[in-house]
Amino acid sequence: MKKHDLSDFKYLFLAGERLDPDTYHWAHNLLKKPVIDHWWQTETGWPITANCMGIEPFPVKPGSSTKPVPGFDVRILDSSGKCLTSKQEGLVVIKLPLPPGTLPTLWNADDRFVQSYLSPFPGYYFTSDGGFIDEDSYVYIMGRVDDVINVAGHRLSTEEMEEVVATHPDVAECAVIGVHDSLKGQLPLGLVVLKAGVSKDHDEIKKELVRMVRNTIGPIACYKETCIVARLPKTRSGKILRGIMRKIADGEAYSMPSTIDDPAILGEIEQAMKLSGYAQKRQ
Repeated sequence: MKKHDLSDFKYLFLAGERLDPDTYHWAHNLLKKPVIDHWWQTETGWPITANCMGIEPFPVKPGSSTKPVPGFDVRILDSSGKCLTSKQEGLVVIKLPLPPGTLPTLWNADDRFVQSYLSPFPGYYFTSDGGFIDEDSYVYIMGRVDDVINVAGHRLSTEEMEEVVATHPDVAECAVIGVHDSLKGQLPLGLVVLKAGVSKDHDEIKKELVRMVRNTIGPIACYKETCIVARLPKTRSGKILRGIMRKIADGEAYSMPSTIDDPAILGEIEQAMKLSGYAQKRQ
C-alpha cells in the first residue's frame, strides 16, 4: 500500500463469498476506509441487500450485508412457513412480487421454476439461504440451506465452523463441507489454503483447528478432519463451489460447472481428498 497513492480510494466493495467478520476487520484496519458487503443471486439480477453509499449510507455491522434495497421485502421463515422474529435464524425468503430485473422463469422450464422458487413457501420467493434479521433490520446471510449438515441428529452450520477456522493465524482461506459418514450421517471436512510462507507442520495446524472448533462450538461439531490444499474451486464471480466438493468427497459423479474459474482445480481437490481417505466411490 505504501507504494501507491490511495488518496482517492474511498470504499472497498466486496462480492462473491459472504464477508465474514474476521476478513472485514482485517481489511478495515488495513485500509482505514469503509468496507462494504452486499448479497444477491444470479436469479435476482441485482443486490437484494446492500449498503447503498450513493443513497443513504448506514453504519457497517460486521457479518451483515446491511439492509434490503428498495424493491425487496426480505423475511425469515421457519420450516413450516411461519414468520420469525428479530434475531431468530431461519430460511430467507422474499415476499412477492419480485421487483423488475429479477428472473421471470427458467429457460424452457416453467414448472421447475415454480417448484424450486415459489412452491416451497407460497407467496414468497425461496432464496435457499439461511440467516436472520436483527432489531435494526440488518440482514445476516449465514449460508446456503444445504450447508447445514446433520451430525448424529444435530443440525450444524458449516458457515459457523468456517468462521472459526478462518481465525487461525496461518489460514488464508477455507471452506467446510459435510461429507457422508455411515455412523453419524454426516461429518464436517475442512479445506484450507495456508498463507504464503507458512512453514509450520501441517499435522500441527490440523490439530490446532480441531481444538479451535471444539473450544468455540463444542464437541458436538465433531470437526476432526482438514485437507490442506493449494487453492479452492470458485466461480468467476468468486463463489466457492462447495456443492461440487461435497460430491467429490462422497465419490459421486458431478458435471463441470460452466461458471468455474479454472477446471484444473477440481483434480487438485480430488487428489488432496484421496490422500485423506475421501473421494472414494461408495458401494
